[in-house]
Amino acid sequence: MWFTRKDKNPQDSAQTAETSSAAQNNAAESLTAGKKPATRTKGAEIEQAAEHFLKRQGLKAISRNYTIRGGEIDLIMRHGNVLVFVEVRYRANHIHGSGAESITHHKQQRLLKTAQHYLQKHYGAAPPDCRFDVMSGSGQPVQFEWLQNVFG
Repeated sequence: MWFTRKDKNPQDSAQTAETSSAAQNNAAESLTAGKKPATRTKGAEIEQAAEHFLKRQGLKAISRNYTIRGGEIDLIMRHGNVLVFVEVRYRANHIHGSGAESITHHKQQRLLKTAQHYLQKHYGAAPPDCRFDVMSGSGQPVQFEWLQNVFG
């Protein structure tokens, strides 16, 4: 964004406008270049590590990042006959609490709404048994705490 200056020399104003326009174009290009912000990339890595951990525990992957307007479920997996909705949380350290402690009541409600949508879409009137798990990761390398059937 640029502002018009009231200069005595009109060329100065034109140069300011050109410089500002170039800066805006560069900013727009960097936003549309398809690069994910570092936090998204880190989040995707943590979710993938959580999925691998759960697979080693015997769960089978069904879906990743199931999204509807107003909600997203990180992982949907099957553990025997039970459908498992998994929220993955990561904290570099425990200064502000664990990842699991960061799941507010509002977030739980959004997860429930998203899960209900998934169940209706994929199972209709005959949904399987379900549960909500949390994979709370921390540290480097990431160490997971697997909390099963945490709400619902």
